[in-house]
Amino acid sequence: MAASLQWGSSYFHHLQLRDLHDYLCSLPTNTLDRLYNHPATCLTVFRELPELAKNYVLRTLFTDQPIPESLVTSWVKAEFHKHHIGSIKKLKALRIWRDTMIGGPTRCEMNPTFRSNLKAALCGGGSPWVKYTSPLEPDKHNREADFFDKYATERWETVLHFMTGSYDSSSSTGGVSQDVIKILVLSGLMKCETPGTSPAISPAGFQFLLMDRSSQVWYFMLQYLETVEAWGMDLVDCLSFLFQLSFSTPSKEYPTDGLTECQLKMLQHLREIGLVYQRKRKSRRYYPTKLAVNLSSSSEERSSVLNQGEEGYIVVETNYRVYAYTDSSLQVALIGLFCEILCRFPNLCVASLTRESCHQALSSGISAEQILHFLRTRAHSEMLKKNPIIPATISDQIRLWEMERSRMKFTEGVLYNQFLSHEDFETLRKYAEDLGVLIWANSTKRVVIVSRSGHDDVKRFWKRQRPK
Repeated sequence: MAASLQWGSSYFHHLQLRDLHDYLCSLPTNTLDRLYNHPATCLTVFRELPELAKNYVLRTLFTDQPIPESLVTSWVKAEFHKHHIGSIKKLKALRIWRDTMIGGPTRCEMNPTFRSNLKAALCGGGSPWVKYTSPLEPDKHNREADFFDKYATERWETVLHFMTGSYDSSSSTGGVSQDVIKILVLSGLMKCETPGTSPAISPAGFQFLLMDRSSQVWYFMLQYLETVEAWGMDLVDCLSFLFQLSFSTPSKEYPTDGLTECQLKMLQHLREIGLVYQRKRKSRRYYPTKLAVNLSSSSEERSSVLNQGEEGYIVVETNYRVYAYTDSSLQVALIGLFCEILCRFPNLCVASLTRESCHQALSSGISAEQILHFLRTRAHSEMLKKNPIIPATISDQIRLWEMERSRMKFTEGVLYNQFLSHEDFETLRKYAEDLGVLIWANSTKRVVIVSRSGHDDVKRFWKRQRPK
């Protein structure tokens, strides 16, 4: 009498870009305590704290005894109590502060390891971050800063080309390593339909491609850090090296002498995606690029560093035409994710926003807001003079095309039919309705559909109530 119906909805995973503190709070306690043995880590964590939390840390940095929590509360006016509570929770979640009952009421005590290493980072002292076993001889292959910027862009775009399927195997930049492909697959940005086949881009990968460059790099590195322990690498070593890189100077040489075996292995991975440049694998020096600097900073600071000198190139007209003034095949491939490419010239691509092209993008997991965000953030300087930047007819139409796919809501349920009488139908329908598990009912055809979660209760009720 009961038949299972699959009223399943298509679901797309939306990428959630965690910030540094969210990631650190998810780490085990012992890992977080080990991280604070490195001054670069302490300075990175301190730099990303809310302003009020920074104030608390600086006021207690040179106090070696616990501070009553009531005293800390008195530092803030009543109208800012909400910010005070949030700052205290943040400090405790990061194990910078911890509660102690020594000396009476609840008191806040700073992590001694964090205190000593933050002092060293702010005031000097401690062992140097960069260690030289012997002085580096002058680099015979010294290059200008523009070379490193170009290298970083080409290496990173090689990964993006591989994801879009527009990768040219004959390119002079080299291929994508199996380690990078493994990270793309494990993170869900690409998927293998069948074992042994080449990976293809996933819905999450489409969303990843529409992110700005700084967010892409940070998201990729978070996924990379999730895999380092599976490769036999120490997570604390990797994080401390990453934080040290974020304070380095772009295009400046640094020695590899003081790096651990784990960090040397990580250096090769970062080299493949353009975060560092190393001429040969066994070279004694490496050069951080602009992709690595301020990597752990807020998205606004990362974007300001990575987007220096970059200008918008997209013009959107009210007739749904999109003009991209670029010679980059990657940018053209990204526009082709949601537009129909009409023609292409050496430095210009002409495309059209159509219902079919947008529906194809939406079915791949790209949302209307992501498409509009992509167009806004890459708008030509002439477009930026307008308000709104994207014509209202275009933005409204893209949202309407998205709503077309949301007119139906699908729910998994169980079908009850073949009732012997109308009374039996009403009895079961009323019970399901009172229980809050009724999805749909038709009195003419004597059909009842209940939710999957309520099926067991309705089934037991019907066994007790049905006629012998």
